[in-house]
Amino acid sequence: MTSPLTVHSPEHVAIELRGAGLGRRFAAALLDLLLAGSVSAGLAGLASLLPGALGSLLAPTVGFAVFWGYHVLFELCGDGRTLGKRVLRLRVVDARGLPVGPMQSMVRNVVRIVDLIPAGGLGMLCALLDPAHRRLGDLAAGTVVVEDTPPPAFALAAGHARRVNSLDQPRYRAAIRHRIGLEEREFLAALCLRAESLEPGARYDLFESVGRDLRERLAIDLDLSGENLVRAIVALLLVRS
Repeated sequence: MTSPLTVHSPEHVAIELRGAGLGRRFAAALLDLLLAGSVSAGLAGLASLLPGALGSLLAPTVGFAVFWGYHVLFELCGDGRTLGKRVLRLRVVDARGLPVGPMQSMVRNVVRIVDLIPAGGLGMLCALLDPAHRRLGDLAAGTVVVEDTPPPAFALAAGHARRVNSLDQPRYRAAIRHRIGLEEREFLAALCLRAESLEPGARYDLFESVGRDLRERLAIDLDLSGENLVRAIVALLLVRS
């Protein structure tokens, strides 16, 4: 069993992230390797059919791009889950418990080249020594692979969100995913966490101000109060079934 990695939100709330076990990570990585390798080889084979030197030049380039781009694509579009991680119920997240960002995904997967030297030994050694089983790519990107469950602090932050989330629609999900960055996600979660300690008038004014900005920026035309809007966004971002 891994040791928990304890981090703190801006509101000094302790969050425990427990890294996934090495056995499940290895199984997920092996499955991803087979899938990415098969697709990469298939596309490289098609590219090699092109006439002349173009096929010879394009085939390895396509193969390399698909093989390494596979992880970044699925981590960003699959909420931190490649196909292998989805099967083994794992997820890569920011070390603060937030969703992984584009730069983080690129860094952790570029460093994968170093992790595989020699024959995966360096990354495995690093994961064995780290309490949260992070490989070099995770340490460089500030990420951790966890079991696919909601981080406790974020579940609390969204605990008062309505059971039926009216923002759970494709156009709203896309806007929220692409227009709300990591720092703002952290701020919104922290705001929900400290809402109960705010004086009622200040709480109303603060949520209305934040909600008004989000409503305009995300083109949300639903009749929700500022607080309900913020909590619905936090729930959509951070609470997963």
